[in-house]
Amino acid sequence: MSNNSDHNNAPKEPANRPPKFGSAAIFYVVLIAILLIFSTMMFGDRNGRANETTLSDVVDIIENSDYTVNKVDVNGTTVTIDYQDLQGKNQTTTQTIPYEYVDDLINKLDEYKEEGKIPNYNYTEPLDWGMILNALSILGMVILAVVIFVNLNKQTRGENSVFSFGNNRARLTNPNDIKVKFSDVAGSVEEKEELSEVVDFLKSPKKYKELGAKIPKGVLLHGLPGTGKTLLARAVAGEANCPFFYISGSDFVEMLVGVGASRVRSLFADAKKAAPAVIFIDEIDAVGRKRGAGLGGGQDEREQTLNQILVEMDGFDVNTNVIVIAATNRVDVLDPALLRPGRFDRRIMVNPPDVDEREAILKIHAKGKPLSHDVVLREVALTTVGFTGADLENLLNEAALLAARRNKKEITPLEINDATFRVMMGPEKNSKKLTDRAKKLTSYHEAGHAIVLRATSDIEKVDRVTIIPAGQAGGFTAYKPVEDLDYYTEKMLLDNIRMSLGGRAAEELFLGEVSTGAASDLQHCNRVATAMVKRYGLSPKFRNMVFGDENEEIFVGQSFGQVQSYSDATAYEIDKEVQRIISECYEDTKRILQEKRTTMEGLASRLMDVLKVDGPEFEAIYEAEGNLELSQEILEQMRENLRIEQEARAAAAKAEEEAVSKETEAPAEKASSTEVSSEQAPADDAPISADVADDAPAEDKEAGNPEE
Repeated sequence: MSNNSDHNNAPKEPANRPPKFGSAAIFYVVLIAILLIFSTMMFGDRNGRANETTLSDVVDIIENSDYTVNKVDVNGTTVTIDYQDLQGKNQTTTQTIPYEYVDDLINKLDEYKEEGKIPNYNYTEPLDWGMILNALSILGMVILAVVIFVNLNKQTRGENSVFSFGNNRARLTNPNDIKVKFSDVAGSVEEKEELSEVVDFLKSPKKYKELGAKIPKGVLLHGLPGTGKTLLARAVAGEANCPFFYISGSDFVEMLVGVGASRVRSLFADAKKAAPAVIFIDEIDAVGRKRGAGLGGGQDEREQTLNQILVEMDGFDVNTNVIVIAATNRVDVLDPALLRPGRFDRRIMVNPPDVDEREAILKIHAKGKPLSHDVVLREVALTTVGFTGADLENLLNEAALLAARRNKKEITPLEINDATFRVMMGPEKNSKKLTDRAKKLTSYHEAGHAIVLRATSDIEKVDRVTIIPAGQAGGFTAYKPVEDLDYYTEKMLLDNIRMSLGGRAAEELFLGEVSTGAASDLQHCNRVATAMVKRYGLSPKFRNMVFGDENEEIFVGQSFGQVQSYSDATAYEIDKEVQRIISECYEDTKRILQEKRTTMEGLASRLMDVLKVDGPEFEAIYEAEGNLELSQEILEQMRENLRIEQEARAAAAKAEEEAVSKETEAPAEKASSTEVSSEQAPADDAPISADVADDAPAEDKEAGNPEE
């Protein structure tokens, strides 16, 4: 129930736009249509030809002695015969014959003309439509073959083609399109200094070569997620003004063995052609893990890909102006050959920002967001110890969403405070109905955490106590460090264990029974106690002794199995020592709650009424020792003091801005007065005497000779 963790481009088309048919769909539609036309031309007219009039039908009419032929017209493949029958009636017959019979018909007509059977005939030569259609069919097939070839060629060159799985998948960014600079990255001063050297080498490599200096071939950025590793790489791309290849470690890995190595070769070949260039590999731990270790041994594809990266970075060919920048948050699992000098020469640890850096980050992300006058970003930075840059960006975005949801025009401290807990714990479940029994149990549980923390800790203070469910917790006690800490003393760890046990102890003392709500608390205090004995050597019985190495886990590729480096008897003593630490802390926790019994009752009662108590109100209840009426008076006085302090801070900031503005206006006024005096001077070209010039102040010298 308690919060015991340390927190550290393509646009979418409109929905109403009609769907587009791709070029592939159009191509296949045209292909089917051409095939249908061709099949119709070749095979579809056979039944019609069976019923056509043949040459013998025409000859029978002419040779029939009962008919008198008057006229014969042959127009292409159409034969028209005018004749008289036995009754003397004029008849006309029109017949269509195949093209291949036309020549035979003309020969017959010539014979009939000589024999006197027909007076004459008219002949118009036909067009050879069959030949024309055959030529068109052949031309269509040639065009179809060309289109198919071009289409397949495009597909083989595409990224998703089955023939291009070994090609470079990196995205080449245009330096003119990258707007991120080092000035846009708040904090990370040392990190930017290290990377600026790489940028300077890319801009002017001659300066370094003349001094015999070799720029690092590889720079490894490592740190917690969200600390800005990829943002720093984008800033390098924006500053370097050179080709920048971006690829993820997972893009190298495919099902087929050898594809990853082929892509590495293709990537470095393209980078060498564009040299000087930068290659950025994000999440390199996906392909750079230790070889030949871990559960089940190595994986051939990943190891071949890693081997190729090692060769490309520091192999036989070393005279290349290609710098590799990689980012990971698991530097402990990377292969040692990848980290040695000559490959990743420089390792830059990107740490979570301190209070000054958090304030600078908040100022960047606050641009474009209307903040109320009582929002002090310095205070927000102080209350977000352990937050990364990504967390701070998410915090201000959540605050803006909450302000919009509440129909406010500005973001107030309330939205920022609620957004902080929303980021840490998740959204509150206000719709969930709590029974009186659940309210009482949760109130005493969370009150126990808060009271023990306030009574024992000097480095942390309560920020909020609530019994409203949020995330997976039925309620939580949020606390924040007073300052940034890089270490913990033995007392700090013991106080942390006592605070974790405060909920279980409160249930036992004030309710007479315990619940499962302390499960996560017990897991946390057991982890801390075990770490005190095994990792930090803070146990009186095993002082300055360390047992085992938690980094050598079988699933991170460092060892084939977990090996206990101490005897079973020692393990038994370690378990007893952990039990002793937790038992002593539990007794101390119950003693503290007994001493603060009235404060516990008052805080639990207040929680059952309002469900949520923020830090200032909790402090007032603690100082009033549970007297709720007195605590309200103390709270009003605290708010008044805070208001006076904020007004004084605002006045001081305003005075500082006015002083800065006056300092900037003074030189401008002085320069304008100098121009006026020089215009009013007599137009005399006589030079100033040497004595006067030597004795004059520096400003007067410059004013006396404007041409300089």
